[in-house]
Formats: sequence, C-alpha cells, structure tokens
Amino acid sequence: MFIGEHNHTLDDKNRLSLPAKFRKVFGKSVVITHGLDNCLFVYTTKEWEVFVTTLGGLSMGQKNSRSFSRFLLGSAVEVDIDSAGRILLPDFLRSFASLKQKVIVVGVGNRAELWSDDAWKKYKSEIEKSADVLAEQLGSIGMI
Repeated sequence: MFIGEHNHTLDDKNRLSLPAKFRKVFGKSVVITHGLDNCLFVYTTKEWEVFVTTLGGLSMGQKNSRSFSRFLLGSAVEVDIDSAGRILLPDFLRSFASLKQKVIVVGVGNRAELWSDDAWKKYKSEIEKSADVLAEQLGSIGMI
C-alpha cells in the first residue's frame, strides 16, 4: 500500500528517485500513465493488470469509455527501476504533468501519483477547504 507525501527532485537526466518505502512494493519496474488532475499515475505491474482488466469491462459502445481507456492506456509506459531506485520519466509524460525539478510523490493506496510542486500545493489547498463537504457526500452514499 502506498501512503504519504514525499518531496523529490528530478535530476538532469529526467530520473526520479522513488521513496524508499515505495521501492519495496514496486519491485523492478512500474507502469506510468496520464493521471487525472494533471498528475501521473504510477502502478505496480500487478496493480496495472488489475486496473486494465477493470477498464476492459467498460462498454466499448460508449464514447466516454473508449476515450477514457485511450487516455490512460495509450499513454502508459513500463519503466524499469534502476539500482539506485530511480525511474526515467518520458518527456511526453513529464510535459503532461508539468514536472520540472521539484516533484511530489503521493501515495494513494494502490498507486502513487507524481505531481508538480505548484500543482500539488494548489490542489491540496483546494481539497483541504472542501474536505468536510467531500466527507458528507461520501457519507451520504455509505462510503464513510
């Protein structure tokens, strides 16, 4: 399980060191793809297979299902973790998430997310202001 917020830095070769606790869970490679809210999603290969199976269950007859699958699957890449615990971020993914030097690695259960420092601060501030409302909405459907 991935939890917590970790501040990391991209090196000159666009490599990102993963948090030590995450490396143990990830293994030797990860799958990185477009995420929502302009971040990147990072999955273990096992969790990625589960996720792809779930996406495969969506109706291909619906345009939104096809579009969402293309958005996530079309941008996915499997990346090896080097002996120093780093991953190389492809330019198109780095650009999508506006990742520059400071990268925030956020654990969200079954995956990690990579955020630009500025985007994460803005998002976190907005969510903190509406956490009570979100909890109320989730409570009304029995989630909390």
